Amino acid sequence: MKKVFRILGIVILIGAFGGTLFFLYNKSKKKPDVFETKNPFVSNVIKKTVATGSVVPRFEIDIKPQVSGIIDELFVEAGDKVEKDQVVARIKIIPDMVTLNTAETRLNRAKINFEDSKNDFERQQGLFDKNVISYEEYKNAKVAYDSAKEELTAAENNLELIKNGVTKKAETTTNTLVRSTITGTVLDVPVKVGNSVIQSNTFNDGTTIATVANMNDMIFEGKVDETEVGKIRSGMPIELEIGAIEKEKFLAELEYISPKGVEENGAIQFEIKASVQLLEGQFIRAGYSANANIVLDRKDSVLVIPEGLLKFENDSSFVEVQTTMEQQFEKRFVQTGLSDGINIEITEGLNKDEKIKGEKIDPKKLKEEKANKG
Repeated sequence: MKKVFRILGIVILIGAFGGTLFFLYNKSKKKPDVFETKNPFVSNVIKKTVATGSVVPRFEIDIKPQVSGIIDELFVEAGDKVEKDQVVARIKIIPDMVTLNTAETRLNRAKINFEDSKNDFERQQGLFDKNVISYEEYKNAKVAYDSAKEELTAAENNLELIKNGVTKKAETTTNTLVRSTITGTVLDVPVKVGNSVIQSNTFNDGTTIATVANMNDMIFEGKVDETEVGKIRSGMPIELEIGAIEKEKFLAELEYISPKGVEENGAIQFEIKASVQLLEGQFIRAGYSANANIVLDRKDSVLVIPEGLLKFENDSSFVEVQTTMEQQFEKRFVQTGLSDGINIEITEGLNKDEKIKGEKIDPKKLKEEKANKG
């Protein structure tokens, strides 16, 4: 019996030793890599370039006064709608004392001349009625009287203009009433009642009373890099994304590409403009920053794969396609078409049912997935 137990013990010891070796061997043996697979799919491929800029009114006008003075009254504020020729402000003129004194002196002289001419004319008219003087003498007196009368009126109007900026006969056409030159929306009123303003003339831009713009005609102004400007042309459709207006996109059409670039931060940028096509009920505030997606090319309903699955060898591109054996792959060269940077069109070499080798799956992640399925 002792001999049997001894042999049995030896067998158990050998078995345990062999089992340990087998366990260690399996543990140290490298498990085969497992790769995810993806199928080609049908999608639209749109190649775009992005331009950054802002949305502004096409027509934005600064309303400036034609006379200098002080703002006496404002009739509008930012956000108001105005019509063309609508009065937006009234200016009170502060006359120059030298000019005012000259005008008053002119008026006094005109009154003296008028009284003298009037007396002379009345005397000459009485003599003419009695046939004492000739018609020629009477006519000269009449002309002098009429001239003195016109000079008096001109002097009165001149003094009135210097004091008030308007004559009694032309109150509706006075320069003291500042009018809007277009129909639109008031964007800004940078002055207040009591502010001094300067008239617009050849040597001075003048003080801006209000800024008015047509908010129904908006354009996108942006810049594109020199590497992209050669790919765009007038008439291209644009999709605008405005950061301040989430989940809403606006359509536009490219209408201007600057013929000259400007250097900015070491890169040459070209200005572009696009007309924004506003739908009924849509409204964009002036100055919103926006990104313009310019569609360079597109193909609809074509076979595509994620561009990251594509590999390259010399001048050719290929993918690794799974064979009839699970996790067994073979190299296959393909012909590619348009790419949008994420997906790429496959024109030859693949069909929808084939599986393409993708990224390596983390063994821990694979083990977790199997555990979750279990």
